[in-house]
Amino acid sequence: QVQLVESGGGLVQAGGSLRLSCAASGSIFSINAMGWYRQAPGNPRELVAITSSGGRTNIADSVKGRFTISSDNAKNTVTLQMHSLKPEDTAVYYCYARYTLVRDVWGQGTQVTVSS
Repeated sequence: QVQLVESGGGLVQAGGSLRLSCAASGSIFSINAMGWYRQAPGNPRELVAITSSGGRTNIADSVKGRFTISSDNAKNTVTLQMHSLKPEDTAVYYCYARYTLVRDVWGQGTQVTVSS
């Protein structure tokens, strides 16, 4: 199994920056992809950015050009760097991992609040 622990998040003014990190432990050799989703009140959970073990990256159009995702295989971490934050980026952000090709695991979630 894989466990995920998130850090970062908080309150920031519009136009500011935040960084979220997620550390994986357990059967890390079986991880196929790691990334971030977010869920705002009343909305479904949506993909923000994801990176695969093969190095491919997918970033949502709504954050493209403002957010970047990076991974550190040596530390088993994935980081979401967020710039030019907008109030509509306010949500709970969840770290996600797909492992053994068919299993999904989620972090506990971290709140990001962007004030106008």
